[in-house]
Amino acid sequence: MNLNIALFPGDGIGPEVFSEAIKVLEALKLDCSFTSSDVGACAIYKHGAALASNTLEIARNADAVLFGAVGAPEFDANPKAPVRPEQAILGLRKGLGLFANLRPVKVYEALIDSSPLKPEIVRGTDVIILRELTGGSYFGEPKFNRGIKPNREATDANYYTEAEIRRLMVMAFELARGRRNKVTSADKANVMASGRLWREVANEVRSEYPDVHYEDVFADALAMHLLRAPRNYDVCAMDNLFGDILSDEASQITGSMGMLPSASLGDDRNRHGLRRGLYEPIHGAAHDITGKGVANPLAMILSSALMLRWSFGLHDQASRIERAVEKVLADGLRCGDIKSPGTSVLGTREMGDAVAARLG
Repeated sequence: MNLNIALFPGDGIGPEVFSEAIKVLEALKLDCSFTSSDVGACAIYKHGAALASNTLEIARNADAVLFGAVGAPEFDANPKAPVRPEQAILGLRKGLGLFANLRPVKVYEALIDSSPLKPEIVRGTDVIILRELTGGSYFGEPKFNRGIKPNREATDANYYTEAEIRRLMVMAFELARGRRNKVTSADKANVMASGRLWREVANEVRSEYPDVHYEDVFADALAMHLLRAPRNYDVCAMDNLFGDILSDEASQITGSMGMLPSASLGDDRNRHGLRRGLYEPIHGAAHDITGKGVANPLAMILSSALMLRWSFGLHDQASRIERAVEKVLADGLRCGDIKSPGTSVLGTREMGDAVAARLG
C-alpha cells in the first residue's frame, strides 16, 4: 500500500515535532509519498494567506493530512488582524469536509503522577471526546457585534441541522462499538432550542444501535463528572462549542497537552476507501520553546498512529507506535513537560529516536 500523505508542519515547534513523526513512520518501513506546503503564519509571510494557493489541492489529492501547529506572537497581540494563522486549519476543515474532531484522552500508567487529579481517580481513563466541527455558534448566522457605548450588542447563533447532528452521532456509535460500547451525548436541552434538537436527533440515532449503552448528560454536568469519575466515560459526543471547552478540560486529566493527538474526519474517502482525515497534536505552536530542541513530539507521533488506523486501516502498525510510546514512558524517558523525579529527560530528537528504537 502506498501512503500518499500531505505534510503541513506549520509554525513554532510544528516542524520540530513533525520530523520525529516522520522518523517513526520511516522506521516502520512503510511505502510513503510526501507532499509538503506552508500553512499558518509562515504561509502568510510568504504568500499573504494562511493557506498557500495550492495547499488545499495538495490536501485533496492526498490520502491523509499530517498537520503540525500554527500561530505567531504578533498575531496573538493583534486579535483583529484580517489574515490570521488559524485560518489555515479552518480552511482545511471546510475544504475537506471534516465535520468531526476525535480527541483521545488516555492516562498512561507511567504518567499517572503527572495528572493534577488523584491517581485513584484517573487510573485507567480512556475517553474519546467527539466534537462537531462545522456547525454551531462558531459558524451560525446571524452573527454580529455592533453599536456604541452604552448600547453595544452582539450575537452568535448556535445553528444546527438535523443532518449535521445525525452524522456526528452515527460516528459516535460506530466508535463505541469498537471500544467499550458506551456513548454519552452532552447538550443543554434544558435551556437551548438547539440542545433540544440535538437530544431529539441523538435519541433517534440511538434506536439504531440497541447494543450500545447511551446516556444524555447536560454539558455543564459532564464537565463536573469528567473530573470526578473520568473512567465512567467512553465516547462523549457534543456540539462545537461544548466540544471545544470540554476537550481542553479533559486534556488536563492526563497532565500534559504534549501527549494528546487528534483526528479530524469527514465522510470523504481516499484511494483506499477509508476516511481522508487531518491529524494533529492538540498543543499549539509554543514559540517560547521553539528552536530549543525540548518540545515533546509524542502527541505528533501518536497523531501519526491515528492516521495509520483511520485513513489506511493499518491497525497493527498504529498499535506498534502506541506500544512503543508506552515502552518509552515505562522505561522512565521523558520530555521536560512530563518529567518527574527519577526519570531521564530527553530532547525532541532523542525522544523520537527512543520511540523508533522500540517499535519492535
